[in-house]
Amino acid sequence: MAKTTIYFVTDVHGSDRCFRKFLNAGKFYQAQVLILGGDITGKMIIPVIKVSDGTWTSPGFGQEIRMKSEKEVDDTIKSYRDSGAYAYLTETKEYEELQANPDAVKKLFTKIMTENIARWMDLAEERLRGTGIKCYISPGNDDEFEIDTALNAAKYVINPEEKVTMIDGEHEMITLGYANHTPWNSPREADEDVLEKKIEAMASKVGDMKKTIFNLHVPPINTILDQAPKLDETLKPVTSGGQLQMTSAGSTATRKMIEKYQPLVGMHGHIHESKGAVKIGKTMCFNPGSEYGSGILKGLLCQLDGDKIKSHLLVSG
Repeated sequence: MAKTTIYFVTDVHGSDRCFRKFLNAGKFYQAQVLILGGDITGKMIIPVIKVSDGTWTSPGFGQEIRMKSEKEVDDTIKSYRDSGAYAYLTETKEYEELQANPDAVKKLFTKIMTENIARWMDLAEERLRGTGIKCYISPGNDDEFEIDTALNAAKYVINPEEKVTMIDGEHEMITLGYANHTPWNSPREADEDVLEKKIEAMASKVGDMKKTIFNLHVPPINTILDQAPKLDETLKPVTSGGQLQMTSAGSTATRKMIEKYQPLVGMHGHIHESKGAVKIGKTMCFNPGSEYGSGILKGLLCQLDGDKIKSHLLVSG
């Protein structure tokens, strides 16, 4: 078989700019396979409110923005989307009603999030159809289950979650977006024994582990890939002597399954601060990290040839 070049990213968290870069990366890096490994949705709605004098206002990211023209509105919406936030056009009355109704805000957030995923799937088909580039996009622990319908309805993109997927006729991939428990109680969290069973169920069906990718969102515990800021009981970062204290936030199940099965590659994310590569036994594991809020896309460029990794490079742009 010919060598396969994979471009892997994770944790884009709704950033339009990062997603467009992801779609363009296949051609740019001459990659045959694109993989987006979870945490694909944004975390907040920012209203853009039409006021009585015909102008617009928005709370922005903590500093009010005033807009006098449609171009200014369009530019503001684009800046929000590029940074991973969802812009919502509204008027003063509806905005005030939403402020008084948290349940309505939650429903609106889910609706906008799902519509955005559907829009992304359409964009992926538009950009990639006819190129021969395969595209795999799965949810992560921060992604609500409601988006799965839009992911699974995509005509071009494949959602590989909890499946064994043959990505190129030679290399198989197992995928899991779930994470161990976090302080934020995100939608797809589970106890370590549950994670282990989910991974085991897929791994047991793999044909050739020496040519397999473990696309597991949460990285293996006690590595350079899982170092996250230590938090106190109020969820504020802990410092000592002016230095931020770090702690291992990865998964024992991920590590145990990698140690047991020794796949060719482990591709992970979840911990944005822990860009790096580490070897566990015979398995090379990677976390490209994430700076989605700045519109910077961090990724792994990896070339596979049979049961060997011919080259690997952590890239950003």
